[in-house]
Amino acid sequence: MLYRELPIIKGDGDTFAPATHPVVEEMPLSVTVNGRPALTAMTSPSMLREFVVGYLYTERIVRDLHDIESIRIEGNTASVLTKNPFAILTSHKTVLSGCGGSTTFLDAGHLPKIRSDLTLSPEMIRAATKETLDSDLHRITGGIHLVGLFDEEGRAIRIAEDIGRHNALDRVVGHGLLTGIDFSRTFAVCSGRISSEMVRKCLVANIPVIVSRGATTTIAVEAAKTGGLTIVGFVRSKKMNIYTGWERVRGVPPPVDD
Repeated sequence: MLYRELPIIKGDGDTFAPATHPVVEEMPLSVTVNGRPALTAMTSPSMLREFVVGYLYTERIVRDLHDIESIRIEGNTASVLTKNPFAILTSHKTVLSGCGGSTTFLDAGHLPKIRSDLTLSPEMIRAATKETLDSDLHRITGGIHLVGLFDEEGRAIRIAEDIGRHNALDRVVGHGLLTGIDFSRTFAVCSGRISSEMVRKCLVANIPVIVSRGATTTIAVEAAKTGGLTIVGFVRSKKMNIYTGWERVRGVPPPVDD
């Protein structure tokens, strides 16, 4: 269960009465890599294996799925063994569920560049955004982020729900690795702001387009330009803002100053 009904006092104007309200679950997941503490993630209690795989990959602790020998998840603990016994973090990290996401420092100059000739139609972008945001859990609790991974035809590969959007992105990346998806032929859709950390994870995974119904940040745009990633924000009804990589959206004329 991803939420619980908790007792509250519900107010309506000057009237207050006992009631219950669905509240999304949050759990700490401690991850060890080769016997050493690597991170503690505050996350939702679902798709934990996918989250661990995706996190290890987007943090570049492993290069691909074959670098992982085993993952054992018991309760709130995940134990990972890698083929390279030195593939460990130098210090323990705490990944919060809030907007801060991971503690990784973004250095766009040292990140990989997108290798893809994927193009999308505006209709595909709008349809994928609508499908990603169609979440019963979000409607019930109002406290969840959503990230969808879609193929080049606009079909959903996987949609993940989590209290943190970075965690949700790691989940769909992990699912893609576990199922052999070619990320160069995919695009990601998220419910929240496109931060520099979301951009970094897409660059590492070689996902060429990230889309959101919300905003982005200046550092995210700068990193996306350097890495050749397309950012599309404020996808609502028939509107959208293309911040970088306009050439991947079909029918869009180049900007005046391009």
